[in-house]
Amino acid sequence: MRGPRLRAVPALALMVALTACGPVATPSGRGAAASAPATPRRITVTMMDDPVVMSSKLSAPSVRGSDALEELVNVGLATLDHSGSLIPMLGEAVPSLENGLWTLLSDGGMQTTYRIRDGARWHDGQPLTSADLVFTAAVAHDREVPELRDPAFDSVASVDAPDARTVVVRWSKPYVDADALFTRAGATRARTLPLPAHILQESYGDDKGSLTQLPYWSTEFVGTGPFKLASWEPGTSITLQASDVYVLGRPKIDEIEVRFIPDPNALVANVLAGSIDFTLGRGLSLEQAILMRDQWKDGRMVASPSNWIMVWPQFINPSPSIVGDVRFRRAMLEAIDRQAMVDTFVAGMSSVAHTYLSPTDPNYQTVAADVVRYPFDPQAAAQAIEARGYSPGTDSMLRDAANQPLRVEIRTTTGDTLRERIHLAIADAWQRVGVGVDTVVVSRQQAQDQEYRAQFPAFELSRNPNTLRDLPNLHSRAARLPENNFHGTGGTNYSRYTSPVFDTLIDQYFVTIPLPERLAVAHQIVSIIADQVTALGILYATDQNMIANRIQKAYGRAEGSTETWNAYQWEIAAP
Repeated sequence: MRGPRLRAVPALALMVALTACGPVATPSGRGAAASAPATPRRITVTMMDDPVVMSSKLSAPSVRGSDALEELVNVGLATLDHSGSLIPMLGEAVPSLENGLWTLLSDGGMQTTYRIRDGARWHDGQPLTSADLVFTAAVAHDREVPELRDPAFDSVASVDAPDARTVVVRWSKPYVDADALFTRAGATRARTLPLPAHILQESYGDDKGSLTQLPYWSTEFVGTGPFKLASWEPGTSITLQASDVYVLGRPKIDEIEVRFIPDPNALVANVLAGSIDFTLGRGLSLEQAILMRDQWKDGRMVASPSNWIMVWPQFINPSPSIVGDVRFRRAMLEAIDRQAMVDTFVAGMSSVAHTYLSPTDPNYQTVAADVVRYPFDPQAAAQAIEARGYSPGTDSMLRDAANQPLRVEIRTTTGDTLRERIHLAIADAWQRVGVGVDTVVVSRQQAQDQEYRAQFPAFELSRNPNTLRDLPNLHSRAARLPENNFHGTGGTNYSRYTSPVFDTLIDQYFVTIPLPERLAVAHQIVSIIADQVTALGILYATDQNMIANRIQKAYGRAEGSTETWNAYQWEIAAP
């Protein structure tokens, strides 16, 4: 059998060169060895939202669990495991300078080589070939299909397929996430899994505008993952069956029923009743998870790192203007008993966010372990603020030389119980050192007003990604300004902090390929965030999953990964 032949598609002309593909090998190894047992092994999982499509890239960000569902049915050449390490899946290896699959060129560009595992197949039995990856590259580069665009391909000069299992990508400039190409492990907008050319290419050539509306993305989905779609009842459930052709081996679990339970109380009741084996995605509050942990004797709670909860200071025309003084921001951070918040609000299962990067990140020790920290010291905080020209009034609240009270506003958006509790605790801490505080909870409707959101006067409490891949969110081009209609470009710089030095370091990070040198740049970036207090880190948040004891080898997620990354390895313990 030969790989699928690509039709001539205009969008490919300037970017992609496809050479003849040789014969495709028949499945071999573990992917073709196992077969279904006589007594099927089944589990039931749940997610809190009803997905419309199988692609997390086409799902709304609010669809909780869509990424975990997607990884059950569709995987890329590599994925992130529960430690945050990129490991090969459909690919034989992850490109690196060390293994020679990633090379730097004398003209300033680079080249990466991706080799598909022998026997990799789509659920319908068709081989996954380099033609699929070439087609995927064309779609991801096409501005006429914005929903599937991947900014990574803006740096790609050509994509060549020397044989049916090999793709060679020539880059016009360095790109640090090149090892995550054709995976869901890249930066937020750069997550592109392989697309089946034999199913989608003709529709793409005939009508690009309707490509994302095809039933392929939902009820007719065909992927490369360990499980395949068996049935879909919108609003109720999805049934998945083990794929006999999965290249890493047939899963040990034969069937997964995915139920949609949006009511958290109903979800808790179902878990405690023993009708749910695994909860997918975000949505469970820590209180709910702890309740189930303490009462569910047949299961366990797994808390995985999520992102950081922090306070953005306003850098453009802050009110009061002292918010722009780094010494004031440091004092405001020292006034907060963040360890007490960790102990009280997250049951000690996390830690104080002293740095942008979480201690669970594989690069933490190199990048962030030694940056400046601000211990809880309300007395020193009050003295530092007084040194800025304030003194306590008869009510113990600080006033300036004109006897005007020092007062700040701190906002947060509605819909997050943990954030709302932290919001009030911060306000109380600041008032204890003499700073008056106005707390504002932004409604869902107000949250849609980008101008209102961008121009908060003093502080905004938020929950944001904090991996190195998310650094573009902090660049000045991501600042929400009138000239970009208060939508940042390439990220969301909420504080609107701008610094040529900081921008240069972020740009340098993303073009520095050797890891030691790149992490040295990251250290400078994280040091500036801490020294200048461009964000006031409070604590690192977690996501909670409930997993039945009978499911073995399920580990949870790292930031950027999913809890289903190794679902093909899950086992059901003998009763």
